[in-house]
Amino acid sequence: MAENVFGGQEEKMPAAKKILIISGCIAAVFFVIGILNLIPVDKNHPDKTIVMTPFRQYDYNFDGQMEPENAMNRAMDFFILGIAILIGPYGFYKSMELSRIRGIEERLPEFLRDVAEAGRFGMTLAEAIVVASTGRYGKLTPEIRKMAAQIKWGVPAAEALRLFSVRVNTPAVRRCVAIITKANDAGGNVADVLSMVAHDTKEVQLMDAQKRISMTTYLTVIYIAFFVFIVTIMILNATFLPQMAKAGKSVEEGAQQLGGGGGASATKIEYKLIPEIMFVMFVSVMIHAIGDGILAGVIITGKIATGLQHSFIMVILGWLLMRFMV
Repeated sequence: MAENVFGGQEEKMPAAKKILIISGCIAAVFFVIGILNLIPVDKNHPDKTIVMTPFRQYDYNFDGQMEPENAMNRAMDFFILGIAILIGPYGFYKSMELSRIRGIEERLPEFLRDVAEAGRFGMTLAEAIVVASTGRYGKLTPEIRKMAAQIKWGVPAAEALRLFSVRVNTPAVRRCVAIITKANDAGGNVADVLSMVAHDTKEVQLMDAQKRISMTTYLTVIYIAFFVFIVTIMILNATFLPQMAKAGKSVEEGAQQLGGGGGASATKIEYKLIPEIMFVMFVSVMIHAIGDGILAGVIITGKIATGLQHSFIMVILGWLLMRFMV
């Protein structure tokens, strides 16, 4: 919300929504390019598609020979980058916004205590706010001094507090302003109310800090589990799958020789499905990355949006490891 020239309020699009819209538009371009990679230009050569990805043009098979990369792998490059662009900026912005709110709110109890101390000397709420505004309260200082300047110009204390809560617009500030305003309207000793509100706010902040510290262990476990999953795929790709391919080719060649000579048939090993297996593993890593990131956000802050930054990090790292090392 922003004030217009007539003193009313104008609707203003939140920055988070702007970032989400811009990221969505850019991601949509990548999704379209990915879809174009799936459209063949020659029915006799399905691998020849409209768009070629600049990241990797060839794959190596288990015999060490270089083969053209299939269209699905090329399309997945753009799909994954589109997903990363969609969730990354929004997730990092929400995390920075949460850090900003935390930085503002951590000095709020100190300001409330100073106002309460000034009130105990017989000052009114407006006078106490003006006196307390001379202190230093970190990121909260400019807004407090603006509130004090409004009071000096004749704005009632209740209205100045309301405007203060609108500008800062954090849960703790809105809650404290509502309590203080009600106590001031009801009369009585506002200083005691301010002291209790300051104490309660500080206790909540300490509990949140302890929760974040304890949840850091779970965040570490989530990242370790994700990388263990990728390492397991690397080990399979380096040891088991090549041996499976060699055994399958040997069995197939033996079966052809026996078949040509009228001998018994051999058991068939579907080694040609190995690329499909690797593709399924690649998709599993991406799902793992997005889900684990969201889980981390929910565990630490209770919000899905703040977990999207972890999803972005895991998606990019998982994509790089799977595409260029596996």
